[in-house]
Amino acid sequence: MSSFSPGASLDALHSSTLDHETLLITRGTRSGLTISVAVHSTQLGPALGGARVWQYDSWLEAVEDSLRLSAGMTLKNAAAGLSRGGGKSVIFVPRGEALDAERKRLAMLDLGDAVDSLGGSYQTAEDVGTTASDMAVVGERTAHVSGLPADRGGVGEPSDATAQGVYSSIVATLETVTGSPILSGRRATISGLGQVGSRLARRLSAEGVTLIVTDVNPARRAFAEEIHASWIEPGDEHLFETDVFVPCGVGGALTREVIAQLRCAAVVGAANNQLADTDGAERLAERGILWAPDFIVNAGGVIYLDMASQAGADREAIHARVDDIGRTLKAVFRDAATRSVTTLAAAEKLAADRLEAAVPWPTDGQLLQSA
Repeated sequence: MSSFSPGASLDALHSSTLDHETLLITRGTRSGLTISVAVHSTQLGPALGGARVWQYDSWLEAVEDSLRLSAGMTLKNAAAGLSRGGGKSVIFVPRGEALDAERKRLAMLDLGDAVDSLGGSYQTAEDVGTTASDMAVVGERTAHVSGLPADRGGVGEPSDATAQGVYSSIVATLETVTGSPILSGRRATISGLGQVGSRLARRLSAEGVTLIVTDVNPARRAFAEEIHASWIEPGDEHLFETDVFVPCGVGGALTREVIAQLRCAAVVGAANNQLADTDGAERLAERGILWAPDFIVNAGGVIYLDMASQAGADREAIHARVDDIGRTLKAVFRDAATRSVTTLAAAEKLAADRLEAAVPWPTDGQLLQSA
């Protein structure tokens, strides 16, 4: 398998090789929207990764996001010890345009057709901009979908598990920094109060953490007041002094400027692809800020989807596996310190070691045929 990075970009489209197994770009016949499905790797098993509906300036930016996110899913699933590869689908919505309920449904049907055309090499699920109900619509067109509502025979929304994993990671990270796992009296700044960020904020508030929160949706201010968190307008949240900065929105939050201005001991968040630049991990380390690699921290959702979808799923075992994310993260921190490398390098090595030891999928030697 080729080397890879979650920072993969459109440069790959202009090179002689593409570091992904499959890249499908299609225009939905019902919705008219451009859909990109990227399968980065099936080395460990059929790819698993969510479907994102988001606004971009161009469809090429959406394709770029699918490439980057799918590579990140390879890292995430491998580091989590799952028999799953990495994939992602992105539905491009032009900047400033909103989807009404009917067009959203049509887009989900189109997505189902796109996923089904890959013959099982990729299984989709909910992500930013989609829900379990949306996955039920996708399920009308393909069996290769996870996270369906419980009343449709599915395992439901994975955000609780994702938030649980982020919580476990915050405890592990602050214990590494301070020597104590106790959160009461600590300060945290959460950027993004979506499905995961809001769940995490509620739990941290209940444990006595002093919270500063923000979201691009001003309506979330009411939630901040409900949990007694201080609300600030988005854009300057990284400037406030805090113990841990928690990015829970879209990727690229840790730009060079933001890293230079951070006033915290650690960064632990649910957002994918947090580093805007490939040298972001080095810059954080140079500033003495402990960064918990995002693909380790936010793996709770895929762990839940994978384990809960298996016959005879044990809820207690799933809960324990998600809690173990904190233990995995501590091992990454120890390895980084021992080898004098960044936490990103240590986490990538963990994923690479598991990939190299894997038996290629499918094990019967029969290759899936993509449409």
